[in-house]
Amino acid sequence: MIKQLSGTLIEKTPSEIVVDCHGVGYAAMISMATFGQLPEIDSRVRLYTVLIPREDALQLFGFFQQVEREIFLLLTSVSGVGPKIALGILSSVAIQDLQQNILMNDVVSLQKMQGVGKKTAERILIELRDKIGKVNPPHMHDILDKTIPTTAKNIQQDAVSALIALGYLKASAEKAVRETVIKLGSVSVSTDIIIKNALNILLQK
Repeated sequence: MIKQLSGTLIEKTPSEIVVDCHGVGYAAMISMATFGQLPEIDSRVRLYTVLIPREDALQLFGFFQQVEREIFLLLTSVSGVGPKIALGILSSVAIQDLQQNILMNDVVSLQKMQGVGKKTAERILIELRDKIGKVNPPHMHDILDKTIPTTAKNIQQDAVSALIALGYLKASAEKAVRETVIKLGSVSVSTDIIIKNALNILLQK
């Protein structure tokens, strides 16, 4: 499997690039997100890649950032989502916005993305809701902080305080609460539900 490609960028379009690696030109399909980050022609470039075999050929997909590659692999793991649709999604929305949409169960926003209908959007939410939070974890905390309403933040803070009162360290309590919110797929749940699920997480460690 070709997981990375380094060489000289000799061709680029919004959907495909060609990279010269020691005299061999490798063509790779890309998203608009990657296209917008590419250097000028004849510059050195490094891409994270995924090689997907087809009946008539091997197709290479390139990504400027590792996290985009990880999201692509998650998307293509969903039933009914092929590489073309996955690239369309990555071309339609920023990665953090996509993560936010999935965490918030925002089926309407997903349906607006290229190649995604209602059934596909629902499958993405069902199959990726518990997985999307594991990709690029530092950004997930930022996403939750920026998108959840103040009342939901207060509920989560109350849950953290309750766990601390039970003897857990603050860092462990905060992590368990964040994991609970991601697992439940909703930030607007009661304090009792968050505490119960967070305790289950803490007791498993």
